[in-house]
Amino acid sequence: MSEAVGIGDIRAARDRLAGVAVITPLVESPFLNRLAGRRVLVKAECLQKTGSFKFRGGWSAVSALPEAARRQGVIAYSSGNHAQGVAHAAELMGVPAVIVMPTDAPRLKVENTRAYGAEVVLYDRPGGESREAVGRRLAEARGLTLIKPYDEPMVIAGQGSCGLEIAAQAKAAGIERAEVLVCCGGGGLSAGIALALEAEAPEMRVRPVEPVAFDDWGRSLAAGARVSNPTESGSICDALLTPAPGELTFPVVRRLGGSAMAVSDEEALRAMGQAFLRLKLVAEPGGAVALAAALCRAGEIDADTVICTISGGNVDPEMFARALATL
Repeated sequence: MSEAVGIGDIRAARDRLAGVAVITPLVESPFLNRLAGRRVLVKAECLQKTGSFKFRGGWSAVSALPEAARRQGVIAYSSGNHAQGVAHAAELMGVPAVIVMPTDAPRLKVENTRAYGAEVVLYDRPGGESREAVGRRLAEARGLTLIKPYDEPMVIAGQGSCGLEIAAQAKAAGIERAEVLVCCGGGGLSAGIALALEAEAPEMRVRPVEPVAFDDWGRSLAAGARVSNPTESGSICDALLTPAPGELTFPVVRRLGGSAMAVSDEEALRAMGQAFLRLKLVAEPGGAVALAAALCRAGEIDADTVICTISGGNVDPEMFARALATL
C-alpha cells in the first residue's frame, strides 16, 4: 500500500483540491468534553461539498485521469456518498458519470446523485446482487473508467487531504498527541488520514470505528488478515456497510492504526443528536459513529484527547427526527 499511495500523492491531491474542496473546521464543545470525560475535537466533513469527505476522493480521482479517459466518462458504485462525490466532481469537470447504487440507499442520496447530473443505475443489494459485477459490466460495455469507493489509490490520496488538515489544525490548537477516531467502511478515509498523520503528526494514531453488526475491521485487525461481514444490510449506518476491509487500505491501517471500535445504531443516533445540539452539525448515522465511540465507549480510549471525524451529513429527515428524539 505504501508503494501505491505515498505522502507525495496525498500532497498532490491536496493541491488539486485547493480552491475546490472546503477546508472543513475542527470544532469543540465543552459539553461534549464533559460527556466524554476528555477533550473531544470534531473534524466536520459533513460540511464538505456534497455533504461528505467523499468529494475529496472523487475530485482527486477524476482530476488525475488522462483527458481522453475523462471525455469517455466514469463509473462508480456506492450507497450514496461516494456516488455524490464522484457525480459532483464529474459535473464540475464536464465528465459523463454513471453511478451504481443499491435499491435500499437513502432516498436523499439517490436524488442528490441524479441532481448532480449522473445517470443512476440501481441494483438489488438486499437480494444479493453484486455492485462490482454491475459496475464491471457497464464499464466494459461503455468504455467507462471505474472509480472504486476506497480501493483506488487516487481516492485514498484525496481522502488523505483530510488528514493533512487535521494535522495542521491540531497543531494550531496546541495538540500533538491524540487518538483519531475515523468512521470506517472500506477504509479509504482511515488509510488516507493514517498516511498523512504518519508524515505530519506521528504521535497521533488512527482508530477505525464501525457498526457492531459490521465489525469486519475489528475482526480483521485481530486476525491479522481480511475477513468479511456475513451480510451487507441490516444497519442504519448505510455508508459503512462494505463487505470487508479494502485490499489496499487494510495493510495501511494495520501498520499505522490502533484497534478498531464498534458502536450500536442507537449510540450512533444519540451521537447525531448531540452533534446537532452541541455543535449545530447534521450527521448521518454512519458519519456519527466516531463521535459515538468517543461519547459512549470512553473506557476503550487511552488518550486524553480524541479527534473524531463526522464523515457525512446526508441524512433523510425521518432518520434525523429519530436522532433528535434521543435528546
